[in-house]
Order: sequence, then structure tokens, then C-alpha cells
Amino acid sequence: MKKGLLAVVLPLTLSLGGCIIVAGGEGNWDNDSWESRQEDNRFQISQLTIGADRSSVVSTLGKPDFSESFTHDNTVYQVYYYRTHKVKGDSKTTKDETTPVVFVGDSLFGWGDKALDQALQIKNN
Repeated sequence: MKKGLLAVVLPLTLSLGGCIIVAGGEGNWDNDSWESRQEDNRFQISQLTIGADRSSVVSTLGKPDFSESFTHDNTVYQVYYYRTHKVKGDSKTTKDETTPVVFVGDSLFGWGDKALDQALQIKNN
């Protein structure tokens, strides 16, 4: 009887050795992730240099949360929005929780609302 029980219990015990049990739903991992991302985005944006090429900025900041573009006088304007602050705790990123990063052609024109306003004024003239 003991050998039969050992033959059943031993493989079961060994097979459970690599299992991980997660309890408590989503936990704080998602909160830590977006908070770290916002902080990192704010830091990386503060280190940008006007005139930097778009590919290097995207390489540093990654894929934007939102993007828009328009053409004026055969020049392409691109606006990338990166999450930098929380407005609502609903786990969804909205434009009012982002900082715009504006490119004229492939060069960094500026970032923030003032740069976006200037780019939009060019578009409307």
C-alpha cells in the first residue's frame, strides 16, 4: 500500500514543483507599469533636443499612444502623443494624459502644448 501511495504522490508532488499560483486579480503590476512609463516618458521628453531626427526620438520613446499628421506647403507635420500624466484612474490613456511631440518633416519641432499650438497655427495660415 505504501509503495502504491508513494508511486502516486511522488510524481504529483514533482509535477507541482514548477507551478505558480496567482491570487488577487490584477494586483498592482499594471499600476506600477503605467506609472513607471509616465515617469520615464517625462524624463526622456525633457532630454530631447530641438532638431533631433524623428527615428532617434521614436527609438528613445517608443511607439506613441496617439499620432496625427497633416501637410502644409508640401511639408509633413507629425504629432506623436506620449502618456506623461494621469487624469482619470480608469486604466485607459486619453489625449489629455499625454504630451504632444511635434515633428516638421523628420526633425523635432518641439513638444508640449505650445509647440502643438504653433504647428496648428502654421496649418491654419
